[in-house]
Amino acid sequence: MLDIGRILVSLIDLVSMLIVVWCLLSWFPNINWYEQPFRALDQAIKPMVLPFRRLIPPISGLDLSPMVAIFILQIVRHVVAAVVP
Repeated sequence: MLDIGRILVSLIDLVSMLIVVWCLLSWFPNINWYEQPFRALDQAIKPMVLPFRRLIPPISGLDLSPMVAIFILQIVRHVVAAVVP
């Protein structure tokens, strides 16, 4: 059970980092999101961020949904780390 907890924590950390990379790449207008590897990244991250985007509209053009998604992922990470020692 210990290994499953470590794998889950590592997976949550990876998804959090991918959300940060996705956000940083969105600042570059020349990126073609229809080419690989950007398409795979967009298809993996967008479904996780979209529910938060529906709840929290952009404020003055600033989208806070990725930050909320990372916050929720970190809460889940701490719960998993506490439950599985």
